[in-house]
Amino acid sequence: MAEQEEGLTAPRRRRRGRWLVVALVVVAVLGTGSVVVLTRVAANASNATPPRAEPPDTTAVRKGDLADQQTVTGSLAYGTEWSLQGRKQGTVTGLSEAGSVVERGQNVYSVDAKQVPLFYGHLPLYRDLQTDMSSGPDVKIVEENLKELGFDDFGEPDEKFTFWTATAIKKWQKALGVEQTGVLAVGDVVVQAGPVRISSVSAQLGAPGAGDLMKVTGTQRVVTVDLESSKLRLAKVGEKVGLTITGGGTTTGTIASLGKAVEGQDGKAKTPVTITLDDQAAAGTLDSVSVSVVFTAGKKQGVLIVPVGALLALAEGGYAVETADDRKLVPVTTGLFAKGEVEVSGDGLTEGLKVVTTS
Repeated sequence: MAEQEEGLTAPRRRRRGRWLVVALVVVAVLGTGSVVVLTRVAANASNATPPRAEPPDTTAVRKGDLADQQTVTGSLAYGTEWSLQGRKQGTVTGLSEAGSVVERGQNVYSVDAKQVPLFYGHLPLYRDLQTDMSSGPDVKIVEENLKELGFDDFGEPDEKFTFWTATAIKKWQKALGVEQTGVLAVGDVVVQAGPVRISSVSAQLGAPGAGDLMKVTGTQRVVTVDLESSKLRLAKVGEKVGLTITGGGTTTGTIASLGKAVEGQDGKAKTPVTITLDDQAAAGTLDSVSVSVVFTAGKKQGVLIVPVGALLALAEGGYAVETADDRKLVPVTTGLFAKGEVEVSGDGLTEGLKVVTTS
């Protein structure tokens, strides 16, 4: 312990040396008057009472929660958009409006005055569905959608096209107001993974039904943040973040994905991070606004905490804190650093203990 105290003394002397340097700099700036004053103090120093050392700054070891957080600005939008192409031969006679949301069974566009509704599925139709065809996953997709729409003569959806599948298609076609053939051609429906929002419409009435029609997005708004490589440690898929939406409310979000790094306008590589909102209502009707995103890289609860300025580096390695009452060194183990504070632990370290600090 004697060696530790001796190691502690040296930093204190160096601190007084820094004060001397500051005084000399002030003299140089203030000019002759200050030099005279300082000279008189020095001349009478032998007759004056030695100055008393200023008491050190102290703080109490506290117990609480510590979080390593960083705030980054992101943007709120409906996410990546993609093109939707028509596959039905004929002339476009109807188009969904930009900004509208289309769900299962609703019309996306019309060809020759016939509706082309939306079905949900993981792959597009790749052949006409009709009696005597071979089994396949496309049949199951159609049956699943027909069942959700209330046409389930076939029972549980499977990959077999039967008489009852054709019957269900005829009933659906009747409700749709089109010819009841029991056959579903590849262009009779649009298959997407779920509901879509029409972000823009490129086709016009009178255009060919088979071709580019519009661009769509998902229906849920997401937040996108471009993170530099030095900050990627903050983003882990599945982790929660705090979100404050400009003009909207405050909510939490979940990191959904990390994209591929791309070079930004400043020449630095940045990785797009996509965040889903836990509460879409917090965004109201907003779109394309900035969002403050709070990432938490680490968090500790119920730990002992001191200012970073209370740490003393030991000559033999590691850290210690100095008690305010008896000026003893207490070796500590450091944990999480955040916002000028640090998690500490060690024998003799208790909540409320007064320690010396520089801040």
